[in-house]
Amino acid sequence: MTDDKKQNAKDEDLQAMSAEFLKIVASNRDAIMDLMKSPKETVTGLLDPFNVAGAFTRAAKQLASDPGKLIRANFDLWRKQASLWQHAAERVLGRDTQPVAQAPKGDRRFKGKEWDEHLVFDLMRQSYLITSDWMKETVAGIDGLNEEDAHKVRFHTRQLTDALSPSNFLLTNPEVIRETIDSRGKNLVQGMRNLRRDLLAGRGNLKIMMTDPEAFEVGRNVATTPGKVVYENKLIQLLQYAPTTEKVYQRPLLIVPPWINKFYILDLQPANSFIKWAVDQGYTVFVVSWANPDESHADLSMDDYMELGILDAIDAIEQATGEKEVTMIGYCIGGTLTGATLAYMAAQGDERVKAVTFFTTQFDFTEAGDLKVFIDEKQLKSLDRKMRKKGYLEGGDMGTAFNLLRSNDLIWTFYVDNYLMGKEPLDFDLLYWNADATRMPHKLHMYYLRECYVNNSLAKPGGISLKGVPIDLGTVTVPTYLQSSREDHIAPFNSVFKCKKLLGGPVRFMLAGSGHIAGVVNPPSAKKYNYWMNEDQPDDLEEWLAGAESRPGSWWGDWNTWLSQYSGEQVAAREPGDGKLAVLEDAPGSYVKKKS
Repeated sequence: MTDDKKQNAKDEDLQAMSAEFLKIVASNRDAIMDLMKSPKETVTGLLDPFNVAGAFTRAAKQLASDPGKLIRANFDLWRKQASLWQHAAERVLGRDTQPVAQAPKGDRRFKGKEWDEHLVFDLMRQSYLITSDWMKETVAGIDGLNEEDAHKVRFHTRQLTDALSPSNFLLTNPEVIRETIDSRGKNLVQGMRNLRRDLLAGRGNLKIMMTDPEAFEVGRNVATTPGKVVYENKLIQLLQYAPTTEKVYQRPLLIVPPWINKFYILDLQPANSFIKWAVDQGYTVFVVSWANPDESHADLSMDDYMELGILDAIDAIEQATGEKEVTMIGYCIGGTLTGATLAYMAAQGDERVKAVTFFTTQFDFTEAGDLKVFIDEKQLKSLDRKMRKKGYLEGGDMGTAFNLLRSNDLIWTFYVDNYLMGKEPLDFDLLYWNADATRMPHKLHMYYLRECYVNNSLAKPGGISLKGVPIDLGTVTVPTYLQSSREDHIAPFNSVFKCKKLLGGPVRFMLAGSGHIAGVVNPPSAKKYNYWMNEDQPDDLEEWLAGAESRPGSWWGDWNTWLSQYSGEQVAAREPGDGKLAVLEDAPGSYVKKKS
């Protein structure tokens, strides 16, 4: 082909690409206009939905009241930027020089080699890192703010700096520029298609697709551990898993997952399924599968979740196995409910639970992490009005809050990949589960946020009552295994540690590597992370950390050694349906398959 023909072919390709791009832009514009005309239940129309304006106003006044401190902060910024230009001059002269600012370990925004190879992008990256660190350090150093205002200002400043990263923009991300040149703009065309798809999926709010929703199906390639549904009421299905050993421990194990998420985070794939692993260790495993709430669940209370969720499940286990005594696991908010239920049972003289494990569970919410920035009186009133209209909170609303806690990983990475790079989402079971959101029933959710996060009532003896019985966690004397995770952004380990002092029995506290999910779902076969254990179990956190031993790999084996001593003798394995409860359907059941 001659050069002229090659050029003509390129021109034709570019013209076709431009026409396609304009067509998609017009289509997106029409879709957005249609969505704007449609009524939506949303708080995004409020001028200040997160109630941060007042906090920033007070922070600005405090900062202005100490001009000397402000001058020193600005001088420090100028000094670091001047050092950066000195670094640039050294590079121009061909001299070896160390960066002035480096991204934190694990930061994937600047992983492309272009950020290092090209001076302009190197300067842009380092200048951004210097400025963003300066902004965060400056607001963190403001004196005179109450704890709530200081927390909000720090959190939302971090959101702002994350959003302004040069990696998030077409003309300042060298990887996107390279892809645009190499694909001759096809990435931007596909990105516009992806944008339209996600706007339509979110009905006007951007719902970023993180994984292919067609790649997984509950019961087909996630949540596949064999078992049966053996009990059902309007709030739960109770799953009993089929044994894989000839002998099992006498006492069954009941797992109470959070109702904020679906239970199969503990049963994603056979290789990382905690449920399958526990079955393989010889436990008769039962799991609560919560109903995905609708209008009929609007008035269900904490009392109902205790009675219909945990107490009914324990009664059903006796019917299924003939065993009155059980051990339990409570995960996150499921653990919070489990702890309160054990205090209720103690007040009733009910001693059927012989040992309990808490995964990433909080009872004292004074140091409950960044979720607290979404929970103040103004935001609660707005949320209450919104939930009253339907009787529940949409699952996606909770998902947005959780994603903001790790915005670089769970928002901006996918923003760049989906809309600037034009990539299709990968097949990832964890992200599929993360997108499979559940709703929150109105009465229970408001009670939980107000009494736990705002009033911290559960941490006070008699602070809350269940079925008219004052709850005192100090009456819970059963042996306890308390799991936490070092990088947990939802239940910080220092907050989880507070459970140790509130419970009345022996507590084995353990600190796992990674975060809220990966710190729990870490099978021995993965040979990942590590965990810390202090066999002396002091009640002071700093003392505990100082004397803790780092142990490689998964903590599951340590937990198994601990729980086995409270699980009774070995007995013949039990099959679902062997007892007085008939099999209703195959695991994972129908409740977990209901979409929001």
